[in-house]
Parts: sequence; C-alpha cells; structure tokens
Amino acid sequence: MDIGARMQYLKSIYQRYQRSTRREKREILNEFSKVCKYNRKYAIRILNGPAPDTRKNKPKREREKIYGHRVISILEAIWSASDYLCSQRLKAALPLWIPRVKERFAITAKLKRQLLSISPATIDRRLSLKRGRIKKKIYGTTRPGTLLKHQIPIKTDNWDVHTPGFLEVDLVSHSGASAEGNFIHSLNCTDIHTTWTETRAVMGRGQTMTLKAFEDIKEQLPFPLKGIDSDNDGAFINYHLKAFCDRHKIQFTRGRPYKKDDNAHIEQKNWTHVRRIFGYFRYDTEEVLELINDLYSNELKWFTNFFQPSVKLVKKIRIGSKLKRIYNEPKTPFQRVCECKEADSEKIAQLKKLFRSLDPFELSQTIEKKLTKIQSLATKITKFQRTYLPKYSEEKTALYPLNSWLHS
Repeated sequence: MDIGARMQYLKSIYQRYQRSTRREKREILNEFSKVCKYNRKYAIRILNGPAPDTRKNKPKREREKIYGHRVISILEAIWSASDYLCSQRLKAALPLWIPRVKERFAITAKLKRQLLSISPATIDRRLSLKRGRIKKKIYGTTRPGTLLKHQIPIKTDNWDVHTPGFLEVDLVSHSGASAEGNFIHSLNCTDIHTTWTETRAVMGRGQTMTLKAFEDIKEQLPFPLKGIDSDNDGAFINYHLKAFCDRHKIQFTRGRPYKKDDNAHIEQKNWTHVRRIFGYFRYDTEEVLELINDLYSNELKWFTNFFQPSVKLVKKIRIGSKLKRIYNEPKTPFQRVCECKEADSEKIAQLKKLFRSLDPFELSQTIEKKLTKIQSLATKITKFQRTYLPKYSEEKTALYPLNSWLHS
C-alpha cells in the first residue's frame, strides 16, 4: 500500500475513531496497524493527532548547490572527452586536463578551484542522469595451441609486480558475426605493474605476423621486456615466439586452459582498450589494417596511457560473506612508468616532451574521426551469408572468394 492509499484509509476511519468507545477504538487501531503495517505506537500517534485534512506538509528543504551549472557543464565535457571515466578516475584525471580546459572554456580561478575540489561522490550524483551502459555479446575465437606446451610452463608463481616489464598478452578478434576466412585481430599487451598498454593489429592468426607485432611492441616499450604470459592460443604457443623469448632472455609462461582469471589484467584491457572502441564489426581488408595500426600507434596509445588514470587492486578483505576490495590511488600508466627506476631514461624524456605537446580534447576528437572512417569500412555480412556461407564446399569457395561474398 502506497502513501496515498494510506492517507485515504486514514481519512475514512479518523472521524469514526474519534467518536468510538474504548473497546471500538482498540479494534479500529488493530485493523489500522495491520492494514498499513504501522507500529502500534505510531498508529496511536497518528489517530490521536490532528485531522488529515488540516495537516500541513513540511516544505522540502533543498540543500544549496555548491557547484553551479558552469562547473558541471565543464565537468561533463571532460567526462565525455575522457571516454566516460568513473568518478574516482575522473577525479584523478582533472589535474591533467585542467591546463587544456583553460584554453577552451576560459575558466576563472574560482571555477578551477571548484573543479579540483569536487569529490567523486558529487561527480557520481551530478552525472547520474547522463550515465548509460551498453551490454553486448562477446565472440571469442581463441583456439588451443598443441605444440610446445610441455616446454612453456604454466605460471604458478606470482611475478614481481613491483617492477615493470612483465606483460600479459592476448588476441582480440574482429570477425563480426562470422569467423570464416581471414580477418583482423588486435594483439593486446599490458604491463602488470604500470598498466602501460600497447596494441597492434595483425591480419589473421599467422605466427610470423604475431611475432613481428611483438618485436614492434618490444621496441616501443619505455622499459625492458622481462616476461610475457599468454593463454593457450596457437598464435602464442609456437616455435617462433618461443625462440624469440629465448633469444632475448624473456620469461615465457602460459595460463591454465579454460581459466581466464589467470590472465585477468589483459582480459580487462581487451574490453576497455579494444572491444569498447572498435565494437563487434568485421574488419578484413588491408586498408582497415593500416588505419587501425595508425590509431593504435599514435592517438589511442597516447590518450589511454597519458590521460586516462586507472586503479590497481591492493588487497581483498573478507567481511562475513562479502568480499571488500581495496584499491590504490588512481594514476595514469605514464605516471607509474615515470616513478619506476627500471624505465629507460631516454624514452621517458621523449615521452615527457610529447606529453607536454598533447591536447587531450584534440586527441579525443581525432580518435572519433578515425573511428568513424574505420567503421565505415567495416565488412557487412547479411543473414543469408552468415547462415549459408560456411556450408559451401571448397570448390565453391575457390570459384567465389570469401571477400567477394562479404562485400556483395
């Protein structure tokens, strides 16, 4: 029973209760408490109080808002350009974005102080109406590699995560609704200690192409590569990558089969750094491959590593049946890299110079433009092709190449 129905019921019995005998009042009171689910003492106070028609509703006291419309509009602009960071990460990102905000919004010293002093709880509350989530199905194409499994050990120990250089790696497919034929994969690598992320696009699942992308990533890292940990995909479990790791004295381990939690760091980055950005379209042309690699190597890499703070899990506390997670202070991957003594000083100096020249708002706009162009070149597969194409024989496939069917 809602509050309106309770008030109507109170009005209907109030006068009768006032005129009733002691015994009748007890019966009315029992019924009133049972119907409205009121405590008996509270029901007595209501029935002995003023008549329902004469009661005055107390005016709702509204708290004066500290942060005006101008502050919230600037905060929304930063939140949108930063790819909708959570409140804790957005709070940590504000000092990095404020220097460029001055150039675009001409903020005063008072507005700057308010932006820097706003709390994560207030950010959640003021941006709650604009939040939205999209849930999509994830299509996986991981295939187990059968070679060299006895030579590549399963990681049973914990890496020293207080030093950079230990990467978790994975492939993310861009196959769309059909995994037939040759299409682009994203080779995603993230450092456990600094959360620095490097990604490259490769055509197909070829071992040599994957190795070439690894070599490029190794040269671009601002710290020496010490170890990699992968799943049991055949793109990683092969002689090419094993020989590469042995030659450069890189520790090579793998997770347990069908246990994605063994590679939890990269599984998270697969969503935030690849899937959320490129969606679930199919990309299978050389033109798109060049565009995606251009975005991975430049704007997207700078945007995620320089201007998007992330949090790291410190410990877990068991409270009864619940598990409470404690996180450290949000920092960008670049800030964590600068704090590491093992980082390459020459590369750090170059990155600092690059950081000072970048505008996060321009990066966000450039990323949007390039993504629009990439998505316009995505291969569209019809329902007929998705249903019947895999059933054609090899002779039919030879007469009608896959790409001609996909682009028709």
